Amino acid sequence: MTIRGIGLHTGEPSTVRLHPAEGPVRFWMGGLEFRPLASSVVDTTRCTVLGWHHLRLMTVEHLLAALYIRGIWEGLIVEVAGPEIPILDGSAQEWLALLQDFPPQGPHPTPVSGTIRVEEGRSSVLAQPAEGFSLTVTILFPHPKIGYQQVQCPPTALAALASARTFGFLHEVEAMRAQGLIKGASLDNALVFSEHSFVNTPRVLHEPVWHKALDFLGDLYLAGRPYQGRFAVHRGSHRLHVELAKLLQG
Repeated sequence: MTIRGIGLHTGEPSTVRLHPAEGPVRFWMGGLEFRPLASSVVDTTRCTVLGWHHLRLMTVEHLLAALYIRGIWEGLIVEVAGPEIPILDGSAQEWLALLQDFPPQGPHPTPVSGTIRVEEGRSSVLAQPAEGFSLTVTILFPHPKIGYQQVQCPPTALAALASARTFGFLHEVEAMRAQGLIKGASLDNALVFSEHSFVNTPRVLHEPVWHKALDFLGDLYLAGRPYQGRFAVHRGSHRLHVELAKLLQG
């Protein structure tokens, strides 16, 4: 199975092929195999970047979120040609569809053994022991079309989050492009906000917080195994998500 597209940040073409294979999920790139683990994260600036020897692979979080939602931890090799996972439509729904032919595989969820909290300023990520899995994500942006938003899973199904696109603001575009970022961004792969409103139409009422929850699932996948517990994210970031995943990875 093959999918092609461009990278959100590099703007460069990329091809991903999925191959059934025994063992844990791993990437194959530049002749090397490596597992998507928090210990291999080398950057979290506006996306999650994995590094292995001389290789760097950007924006892995949406594909990993789809793997998390599908429950695929084993039986798959992801072959990548290009510096970045394709952004596609900015969500994880195309990845979820592509993974339908791969069965859920992997260990039973490991219970969270105690309270783990990672904080930075007004942002926090929390994991606590609990029966089953639950996730609460909240965001707060000083924008009239965003403000405070919350999503709770359950009752929202994890699979529902897959349609939520990455989002950004027009006033940030110049500065981000000056940093070498979002070279491949467009209204086809992002929900964009002007000063007071939307530039394009949201898919769901609270699309920004749904996408933040999706990003968290992708970063949590980097713990290397599923976990049973209660997770709460307030004003999360890739950096905080990955720090939690590192603590869980051990």
